[in-house]
Amino acid sequence: MAKNRGRGGKTPNAAAAYSSKPRPSRWGTVLWVLLALGAAWGLYLALQIRQSGSNFNGLLPQGQAALSKVQTGTDAGRGHSAPGQALSYAADPPTSGTHSPQWVDAGFYQSPQARERLVHSLEHGNVVIYYDQPGREALDTLRAWAGQFRGQWDGVVVVPRSGIGPTVELTAWNKTLRLESWDAAAAAAFVDAYRGRGPENPVR
Repeated sequence: MAKNRGRGGKTPNAAAAYSSKPRPSRWGTVLWVLLALGAAWGLYLALQIRQSGSNFNGLLPQGQAALSKVQTGTDAGRGHSAPGQALSYAADPPTSGTHSPQWVDAGFYQSPQARERLVHSLEHGNVVIYYDQPGREALDTLRAWAGQFRGQWDGVVVVPRSGIGPTVELTAWNKTLRLESWDAAAAAAFVDAYRGRGPENPVR
């Protein structure tokens, strides 16, 4: 008995066996998911920065009293270190003294940064803020401020410092304010008072 063949002598199920449609790529799907997550995170940060900008100015009147607790250190100089030179500081964290020719750019960091570079950031007029475990509200606010104030001469640098627990330490050139517990108004007042007023190039 003759076999049932379609046009061209092919069996009817031959076309189904070899589909010309490309199979969906698993990696393509993963890439799209990552892009979507990245876009959502970017939108979240943008909203945080926008909200913090309006909140920052509103906090300033409430935080002025905290400026009476700011400690002023002795100016230990502004020299640049030579390559390989070991540096030590009397203050911890340091707020002046011989430092690296390199500095830490404004931003929020999840790993510690070299002290000698942070001192150079202070000389530029940045406020350097140290955190350990201050709580979610504090971290969200500090991350937003670090994104809002990005200037080389008037930025905010936020870096981790192990062992200080809930304390937040705010530093500027020869200035220190320690908050044993998070106080957004006090922190905002410090940032506003000293940001952009470093000895190398005051811009405020």
